[in-house]
Amino acid sequence: MIDTLTDLLAAGVALAVPVLVAASGELVGERSGVLTMSVEGMMLTGAFASVVGATTTGSALVGVACGAAAGLLAGLLQALLSVVLRADQIVTGIAANALALAGTTFGARLLLERGTVVPGFDRVAVPWLSDLPVLGPALFQQTGLAYVLLAVVVGLGFLTSRRTTWGIALSAVGEDAASADRAGVPVRRVRFLAVLVVGVLSGLAGTQLALAEVHTFTDNMTAGAGYLAVVAVIAGSWRPVGVAVAALVFGLAQALQFTLPALGVDVPFALLVMLPYVLALLAVAGLVTHSRPPSGLTTPFVRLGRTA
Repeated sequence: MIDTLTDLLAAGVALAVPVLVAASGELVGERSGVLTMSVEGMMLTGAFASVVGATTTGSALVGVACGAAAGLLAGLLQALLSVVLRADQIVTGIAANALALAGTTFGARLLLERGTVVPGFDRVAVPWLSDLPVLGPALFQQTGLAYVLLAVVVGLGFLTSRRTTWGIALSAVGEDAASADRAGVPVRRVRFLAVLVVGVLSGLAGTQLALAEVHTFTDNMTAGAGYLAVVAVIAGSWRPVGVAVAALVFGLAQALQFTLPALGVDVPFALLVMLPYVLALLAVAGLVTHSRPPSGLTTPFVRLGRTA
């Protein structure tokens, strides 16, 4: 039983890392008043670009750079649509996800061969700590890329906190863009940069999934992880710690697909696949959290001065 619990927690943490990384980026975007529904497409694009880069050059690090660059380009497109052109955030996000799915599927047919070994990242056991019962394998036997991305998430959390100038500007724009505009805060610039952060983090989340967990690219390999990242922000009450807990819950729900059958528990596999998304629906419906989002999300582009 202890071994099964260890395996469940280890798999849950591994599956939670991409969701947490993407959700951390989305948290920045939503705090600025921009809802980025294209996180799924950004993750998928980053995963595809990272695999192409890694297989072409034989370097996993180049793959990471390609994944981040692809996410940045996807974020740039979303920022142009949402911030500059003020297009509907939900419609453009869903359309971008459909475009990413079709484009990566077509690109995989052209550029990737089935069965190709993708240079990636192996798991790194932290001496002594990885030997701890239950928690050791889960927390201290992750890949090197996972450790780096988790450090990036922590650093981003501090950078966007109210203890920094950027964090204060971000919160001001998200809570009351008109007042922030009158105070001289460049609203559009802050929102534009926030969406770019969403793109880069989502691209890196897809990279983590492709190069560190799966070591290949398959069609629609994110399978809704980007949407879970968006919901994790809601379920986490727009707070970094809450988002991390929500991401872990989603990761554990996904891990049950593999651990329950190993225990001999007779649960239809389709129900286990649905579990993370059932939890996501509960979160969106307000059964998980009753907190309110940043007010800027409800009226993100009011036509006041330079705010629109």
